[in-house]
Amino acid sequence: MGSDSSARCFTNESVNFFYMNSNKNISDVWRKRDYAVVTLGMLVCFIVIFSNLLVIGAIIKNRRFHFPIYYLLGNLAFSDLFSGVSYLHLMFHTGPWTIKLSTYQWFVRQGLIDTSLTASVLNLLAVAMERHQTIFNMQLHSKMSTRRVFIIILSIWMIAIFMGLFPTMGWNCMCDLERCSTMAPLYSRSFLVFWAVLNLVTFSIMVAVYTRIFLYVRRKSRQMSEHTTQTRHKETVLSLMKTVSLILGLFVLCWTPGLVLLMLDGLDCEKCNVLQYEKYFLVLAECNSFVNPIVYCFRDKDMRRSFKELLCCLCPRRSGRSERNFTTLENSRLQTIRKVEECNGSSLLDHDSEVVVDKQ
Repeated sequence: MGSDSSARCFTNESVNFFYMNSNKNISDVWRKRDYAVVTLGMLVCFIVIFSNLLVIGAIIKNRRFHFPIYYLLGNLAFSDLFSGVSYLHLMFHTGPWTIKLSTYQWFVRQGLIDTSLTASVLNLLAVAMERHQTIFNMQLHSKMSTRRVFIIILSIWMIAIFMGLFPTMGWNCMCDLERCSTMAPLYSRSFLVFWAVLNLVTFSIMVAVYTRIFLYVRRKSRQMSEHTTQTRHKETVLSLMKTVSLILGLFVLCWTPGLVLLMLDGLDCEKCNVLQYEKYFLVLAECNSFVNPIVYCFRDKDMRRSFKELLCCLCPRRSGRSERNFTTLENSRLQTIRKVEECNGSSLLDHDSEVVVDKQ
């Protein structure tokens, strides 16, 4: 029985074998379209990596962001950063390069993308739960301990890595070619359905949580008095809530089309022509990784200020040069005063020094 099972497996076959089995053609020569896709993809990846490094740096640098919600948003930025690295890895292993990949390299390529998406989804779910707990107590920041937050972050990445390894550990079609998907020729269609449905259900839960929060905040705000302190507190809470909701909305908007397409491929929808829309939805999903820093820049003044400070650190400082010029001129002036004192024997230096001290 074991020999029969191993005979039906194609673990030693090339990636091209599985692509031909799924009727997904790969060009073995570089076309202008391939160069354009790789160049544009790499440019987007570098923007994603740089912009999310800014977000992480701002959260570390500014003590006003040292709260659970911002730690989770920082981890979301790290997920987007990881997504940028994953897509950059994809750019160097796509097009005609795909044929040269081993099955292990192909699983690594896809596993990195799966891990980054899972981490982002779990981060957004954690943010939704944190906001639910905080808003219902009409607080701006959660009282959750830093240790607990980092345990949640560690758990998110452990689950994400495990989900990325699922196909490599056996949930693939290498021993059952009839179940191979079209978009991911080494993945089993059942895994695509499971993965797409799991993420779409999670999206629905998060949307339901935020809807409940908004209804509660609207009802509570009507009951609050018009006291200045309460009004400002309410505005701050609502502002942060709108920022987080916008991030969630953009994430769902960018990823839902691709997940629906994966589910249709998993259900073996022959009339859907999934390959025609695959690249467009992949680009849409990739763009989501750099929209969050843009949202932070327009919605959060403190974050915008931190971005400017970090960018200024990367630029050459002119103030240092001005200070050096001022010091040089001051020294030259003092030397001139000393010479006058030596010639005339006056106490001009002492007088001038007192004036300088008084001015300082």
